[in-house]
Amino acid sequence: MARTPGLSVRLKFTLSYVGFLTLTIAMLVAAAWIFPLRYFQVLSIGSSGRGAVAFQAAAVLTYLLVFGLAGGWFLAGRMLAPLTRITEATRKAARGSLSHRIRLPGRGDEFRDLADAFDVMLARLEAHVAEQQRFAANASHELRTPLAITQALLEVARSDPDHDRQKLDERLQAVNTRAINLTEALLLLSRAEQQAFTREHVDLSLLVEEAAETLLPFAEKRGVTLECLVTITPAIGSRALLLQLVTNLLNNAIVHNLPAHGIVQVNTFSRPGLTVLSVENTGAELTPQLVASLTEPFQRGARRRSSPGAGVGLGLAIVKSIAEANDGTLTLAPRAGGGLCVTVQLPAPPAGCP
Repeated sequence: MARTPGLSVRLKFTLSYVGFLTLTIAMLVAAAWIFPLRYFQVLSIGSSGRGAVAFQAAAVLTYLLVFGLAGGWFLAGRMLAPLTRITEATRKAARGSLSHRIRLPGRGDEFRDLADAFDVMLARLEAHVAEQQRFAANASHELRTPLAITQALLEVARSDPDHDRQKLDERLQAVNTRAINLTEALLLLSRAEQQAFTREHVDLSLLVEEAAETLLPFAEKRGVTLECLVTITPAIGSRALLLQLVTNLLNNAIVHNLPAHGIVQVNTFSRPGLTVLSVENTGAELTPQLVASLTEPFQRGARRRSSPGAGVGLGLAIVKSIAEANDGTLTLAPRAGGGLCVTVQLPAPPAGCP
């Protein structure tokens, strides 16, 4: 939230205490002028009169002391009042309440800047926790499915002595493979989000060639043609994770393609300060709403979910996490005529670096 610049807390404290000190001095000066006059007027009345004057002087000094303490306490309270709201918000956040916001009114100063920063932090934490809870729920559901299928197959085998053992073994192996793939995908996604890797200079075009060579038999089996137009494109990041990013994109483009005569076009090129990877594939018509949800974990869409070999629904989610972990961006857009266009932008090494 943008605020109009105001006086700093330090300046407010300074002006407040200077003003209060000025008032106190003025009262002391007034007392210094008044009491001597009264003192000289009562000199003739003897020691009892002088004692009364001394008592009055002590009373005035006591009053000034009490007034100074009370005034200082009041001014300090006024200046530090925002800290009370910030402290209360901190305690609520520590108890797990992330929906509370301070929303401190007034012009900008150190306390209000701190309150605004704290509100932004709470908003991000709340969104992150909600995302993690949703992800955990989806992951639990996805992991529970193969386990439930395995249990059902074993119960059927136990109740039917004459079952086809070979068919059961094949189905169990397929279900177990899916569970292993899902677990590995979750681990890879967690690693990317935690940025637990070493950055280095890599040539993105070489990663494209490596991934394309690995997936070429799979593409030929599905009748998909891979068209790679790449040039030397240096980037900065984790080679292993970026290779996984390219592999996921190519695999996704092959799987979600036309049933026959599909095409995947892969390009790499450089822009000032950036290395760009573009992957386009033919396929069914996709709406912008569906495309916007494809990077969400386990969100595959109706058509994509029914595609053979559609995976576990984490391919593009992993791509997005890897791109962001390597200080890059991921952009998805429907392709004219059907299919998907994916663009990844990564930071390029400074000019002159090897």
